[in-house]
Amino acid sequence: MEKTQTKPQTAAQKRQQALRHRALLRAGIQLIFFVAMPGAFVAGFNGVRQLFLRIGTGSVLALDSFTLSLLGLCGFTILFGRFFCGYVCAFGSLGDFVYWLSGLVQKRVLHRKKQFSLPHKAVLWGQKVKYLVLLFIVAMCAANQYSKLNGTDPWEVFSRLTALRTPPEGFGIGIALFVLILIGMALQPRFFCQFLCPMGAVFALLPVLPFAQLHRSGDNCIAGCNACASRCPVDLKLDDESLRSGECISCEACVGTCPRSNITRWDTALGGRFWVGAVAKAVVFFIMGVCLGFCRFF
Repeated sequence: MEKTQTKPQTAAQKRQQALRHRALLRAGIQLIFFVAMPGAFVAGFNGVRQLFLRIGTGSVLALDSFTLSLLGLCGFTILFGRFFCGYVCAFGSLGDFVYWLSGLVQKRVLHRKKQFSLPHKAVLWGQKVKYLVLLFIVAMCAANQYSKLNGTDPWEVFSRLTALRTPPEGFGIGIALFVLILIGMALQPRFFCQFLCPMGAVFALLPVLPFAQLHRSGDNCIAGCNACASRCPVDLKLDDESLRSGECISCEACVGTCPRSNITRWDTALGGRFWVGAVAKAVVFFIMGVCLGFCRFF
């Protein structure tokens, strides 16, 4: 019998296969950190809270576990960009899962051809809200009034749920806000990260070293393509200005989408192995997380 020859893959088929591999790699890393370090986000936020509470009360600043967690997360972000947001943060991973599940329901049950998302202008305005959230929290801490917000933290509710504990009495507002955030996550990619996350605001304000930033060579782009921008969960135009704006969460969804490989960074294609950079940064963060007490198993 003659062997049937398989047709060689087209460039588009190879690109789709690479996109699936990237998505599986990212989902795998997210799952590992969701299980092992779900409290990393809350630890960093508590560092912000403790810092300004001490300022508000006139206490001596100390390098406690929360402050070290904040310094570790900020230092990692300066060195590697917002990899924490794109790959590690359990709240962000929850948002990705909820939006994926929502898309599945909209496609299979509601028979929508295109998944619902907010208009671009609404997203741009919404992204500014997280800075107001951060400013409000900082002001309440500095004024030594943060105790009045007890029971309203949706991230505290999430932290308890990931620890398999139910929120205590008095967390009704926090639970209600968490449910509203889940609804938002179903309607917009990275809803909490873009619009409400105080740590996202902190990370967006940090300077990121040039070698850790993605760069796009627009001169070689196909006219009217916009394939990369359509894949961006935070609605960036993906020019160099927007990639440097701090809003990029380093998810790298755009990198494998470009048919001409115009979006690059030093680690995105090491020897043709796209996974090397992501795995290396994940290992570095995991080691740091163990040292800072993020891991629930060590």
